[in-house]
Amino acid sequence: MRKIWNDVVEEGNSFPQETGLQSDDEALKFFEGQTYTGVAEENGKVLELYILHPNNIGRCSSIANASYAVSRETRGKGIGKQLILDCLAQGTAHGFHVLQFNAVVKSNAGAIHLYEKLGFERLGEIPKCFRKNDGTYENLILFFHKL
Repeated sequence: MRKIWNDVVEEGNSFPQETGLQSDDEALKFFEGQTYTGVAEENGKVLELYILHPNNIGRCSSIANASYAVSRETRGKGIGKQLILDCLAQGTAHGFHVLQFNAVVKSNAGAIHLYEKLGFERLGEIPKCFRKNDGTYENLILFFHKL
């Protein structure tokens, strides 16, 4: 799980973090600290994962947020769709009312297409606020899905 997460962080195209999880202990605390961590695995090998947690606190804690980490080897095989569907179900099971994505990088066309196909609605777009590894800035799209 740590390797998949760190690979996505290092790519610098979708996650806001600039450094990955530095140790197995840090990774364990991070994943255990989520409301829910879901994994797709095959023959005991983790292929993809997601984390689900509140997007905010207090009066806004019924809004969930999630992040999906997909290994390079499994992209385009439809596993991500299953993770999102499971995440929507887990969000409902954990009492959330909405799943909101705060930072979908505009060039992430595959994710955007999938989110829209699964019924996510665009909240808006924030111009030039995601700094990529090459130092350029890209727009972010915000999405939500009622649970």
